[in-house]
This record gives sequence, C-alpha cells and structure tokens, in this order.
Amino acid sequence: MNTYNKIMQKVWLVLTIAIVTAVSYKGFTEGFARWYFYYIFAALTLGLFFLRGYMMKHMEKHEQFLKEKEEEGRR
Repeated sequence: MNTYNKIMQKVWLVLTIAIVTAVSYKGFTEGFARWYFYYIFAALTLGLFFLRGYMMKHMEKHEQFLKEKEEEGRR
C-alpha cells in the first residue's frame, strides 16, 4: 500500500505540472482571458499532492502507534 501511495503522490505532481504547462501554453497562444480559469485545476491537483503527503505521514504515525500498543499488550 505504501508503494501505491507514493506512486499516486507522484501522479498528482505530474498532473499539476502538465496542467500548468498546457494552460500556460494555451494562454500565451489564445489569450489568458479565455484560459486563466483552468489554473484552478492545477491548484486542486497540487492540493491533492500535499493532502496525500500529509495523510501518508499521518498513516505512518498511526501504524507506529498500533505497533507500540501491540507490544505493550504482549508484556
């Protein structure tokens, strides 16, 4: 599961870069008045990148807590 989470975090970052690149290109070629709104999708994918990182750290801490709790129960 940890490998999946790391891959998905990278996917969100790649999507962010792709969206910013595509919207910037379209903005320069066709005018930003038409394309500026699409930067919101880049902001959303960047937010999901950071959210996944936060949740991965939270999950690791919780797994460590459960291991410690299990070791205390064995004593």
